[in-house]
Amino acid sequence: MLQFIVQGRGGQGAQKAGEILANIFFSEGKYVQAYATYGGARRGTPVSSFIRVDDKPIRLRCNIENPDVILVFDPSLLNETLLKGAGEKTLVVINSTQAPEEFAALGKFKIFTIDGMAIAQANRLGRIVNSALVGAVTGLLGQPDIDLVAKVVGETSPVKVEENINSCLDGYRMAREGRVLNA
Repeated sequence: MLQFIVQGRGGQGAQKAGEILANIFFSEGKYVQAYATYGGARRGTPVSSFIRVDDKPIRLRCNIENPDVILVFDPSLLNETLLKGAGEKTLVVINSTQAPEEFAALGKFKIFTIDGMAIAQANRLGRIVNSALVGAVTGLLGQPDIDLVAKVVGETSPVKVEENINSCLDGYRMAREGRVLNA
């Protein structure tokens, strides 16, 4: 079973990213369990999405305690609580301009940083980084197939479909070419 935690702030697209990831894996024929939590439903408050993916039905009905992937939209949200169940094999993807080494003090995780904001702005998406980060996560995991990922991103984008697809593809390429700390 593959377990994800997506952490961001209201207005960054973190909940949408969780929805997109769930749709991608469901479209691949996997069993998916996804849910979200959020604070005061205001821009800037912390929001979280949780996703489980497996080849067989998912019977667990509890919080994700040992994530395989943590996708962080805002580095200020990195804290002990978020990283509590993470281990050496946990992939922590951080939307940041800083190098992965800058986050080494967090623990012995597989850390990857990507400047989702630069990708979004280059694709005329403003501050919405979810497509770039979804592309990066799937690129780092090597699954699902990028054509399926791009198709689902396009289908789930309410506006600027081509821009979102291109942002996803850019994030995917950067992840495939990048370096992961502690890999």
